[in-house]
Amino acid sequence: MVMKHNSYAPFLALAVLFVAVSWLTPAVAQSPAWQLTGFVNPHYYADSRAVVGGREDMMLFYPKPVSLDSNGNDINDGWQANLLAITARLGLRVQGPDVFGAKATAYIEGDFTGATNAAINNLRLRHAYFDLRWQHHRLLAGQYWYAMVVHEIMPMTNPLNMGAPFHCYARQPQVRYEYAAGGFEAVAVAQWQLDNMSQGLLNGQPASSTLFARHSVVPELTAQLRYRTGGLFVGVAVNAKTIQPMVQSVATAWQPSRQKYSSLSYSLFGKINLGPVTVKAQTLLNNSLYEGCSLGGYLMLADSSFADWHFNTVWLGIERNRGRWRPGIFAGYAVNTDSGNHADALHIFGRGHDIDYLWRVQPRLTYAASAAFSLTAEAEYTCAKYTADPEPVANLRLSLSATYAF
Repeated sequence: MVMKHNSYAPFLALAVLFVAVSWLTPAVAQSPAWQLTGFVNPHYYADSRAVVGGREDMMLFYPKPVSLDSNGNDINDGWQANLLAITARLGLRVQGPDVFGAKATAYIEGDFTGATNAAINNLRLRHAYFDLRWQHHRLLAGQYWYAMVVHEIMPMTNPLNMGAPFHCYARQPQVRYEYAAGGFEAVAVAQWQLDNMSQGLLNGQPASSTLFARHSVVPELTAQLRYRTGGLFVGVAVNAKTIQPMVQSVATAWQPSRQKYSSLSYSLFGKINLGPVTVKAQTLLNNSLYEGCSLGGYLMLADSSFADWHFNTVWLGIERNRGRWRPGIFAGYAVNTDSGNHADALHIFGRGHDIDYLWRVQPRLTYAASAAFSLTAEAEYTCAKYTADPEPVANLRLSLSATYAF
């Protein structure tokens, strides 16, 4: 318990310091150089089946397959429920003096989901970056959205997954450059790893580690081309990732190969505002976006070579963006285009290799009592067809949440 309290102390002390400064400088309150924001949102959820997920399964990917006990009962079948407030968030935005003629801001944000499942309820860094903006150029450096996350079209679903694994959902340390002119935007990102790590063999054993990316030397690279006009926003993206899947960090008899593995993934995305209704959509040709909380991965064969396995993913989101009552719906579908193509694999790394296809329908209703307080009820039905099972399995999640934002 002492360790947990100590982990909160620097964050709480920083918050108290900035609140004190705001009270002592009323002139800043009229034209703030900084802004403290955040929310608290207790979240209740109940599942009809055990699921593959993270953070006490609050981040749901898909239902677990059938697993029979000695009496022939499916141990993964049956309701379970939980209530968490770990996504409570606090952020600090600072507007500083111009830098090289650019408007300069910095942003730091944290929540309590922890960097891993074992660290749940501990303070975790979500965002930490500076942002320099000129008339046509933008330079951002620090921890920000994973480059295949298009935050402008983020599904606004109720649970933590925010559309994952159909839509990527992660943050990574990066350098990001944008150029915008005439409605067109070009984006180039070089990013590294921290919380969301690649999989491979570390000292001869399967593991998740940043070492696989670090030993490749090459950062993960993403390019986007986007276009905006009126209420329309569309774009394409390509992602290139290179890792060294075998790394030795301690002296052992095991001799790893320094062979690299590279993968390419692609995306088409768009959003249109139709008055009070917003429609969002995306398709992913997904080779290996495991680090982005999506699907796909790679195979390590007996001769220490590597092979791809891919998912094709599409999703659609429709939501009302104004008024007190704001209904919305999310629907996603993913198919494993290399299903069953891993019989001779020595190791399989990634997410969803044993799934043929996956789909989800997720209606919700939000009541915005005020600009600060809202209530959301949601039903999330996710169905997965496992290669080894003749019939698909499904999970129904029912969730309720209340959000107070400041």
